[in-house]
Amino acid sequence: MGHDRRNSKVDGNHKSIVKDLEKLNGVSVKSVAQIKKFLDIVVGYNGKNYLFEIKNPNYPPSARKLTQDEKIFHDSWKGQADVILNTQDILKIIDYK
Repeated sequence: MGHDRRNSKVDGNHKSIVKDLEKLNGVSVKSVAQIKKFLDIVVGYNGKNYLFEIKNPNYPPSARKLTQDEKIFHDSWKGQADVILNTQDILKIIDYK
């Protein structure tokens, strides 16, 4: 059963908080209501969050390029966001011990 995030209720101060954060240098924020243009997975490890776009290594490199929406996100995001091909890529990035 799918859940459409666009119909999710947000608190009354949600938009103003997002707008305030967007004005700050070096800060990027993405409302979860925009999840369709977000990334594939968020991984939490050792108190940190990591953002990942998953691409299939079985596809040729030309088919693994970021979509236009993904490219826009990656170009504008001021925090960590990585494109990965497998679990090992993630474990290396998060320095899993």
